[in-house]
Amino acid sequence: MKRIFLFSLILLLAASFAGSQTVKKAVSTPTPAVKQAKVEVYYFHFTRRCVTCQAVETESQKAVSALYPAQSKHGVITFKSLNLDDKTSKAMATRCKAEGQALLVISGNKRFDLTDQGFMYARNNPDKLKAELKKIIDPLIR
Repeated sequence: MKRIFLFSLILLLAASFAGSQTVKKAVSTPTPAVKQAKVEVYYFHFTRRCVTCQAVETESQKAVSALYPAQSKHGVITFKSLNLDDKTSKAMATRCKAEGQALLVISGNKRFDLTDQGFMYARNNPDKLKAELKKIIDPLIR
């Protein structure tokens, strides 16, 4: 008799435990939406610029627009060209740690300097510059 009572009690506890687990699984809590990181592409330059300097700006801006049209439209990815000779650009240059001409990709506390690639590829191989930008930006927006 004690065995039957103990067995029944164990079955009752097991059934109630299994039932509570089923209810917990059935009721799901909504997961918060993952906010996409903002990516800012900056090109810092001076007033006097050579053809290559102008090409870095033009090709970088075209690459960002071509690779990320939807993100650019919604402000997730931005491209800004800033003249270091303008006093209004000094604060942003300091924030981005740009001491001279620079092509920078910034997302949160991550900073990528693509200045060398920009000057190397902008005039002779703009597709390579586009690929370099994509290689840096893609992991930041995924």
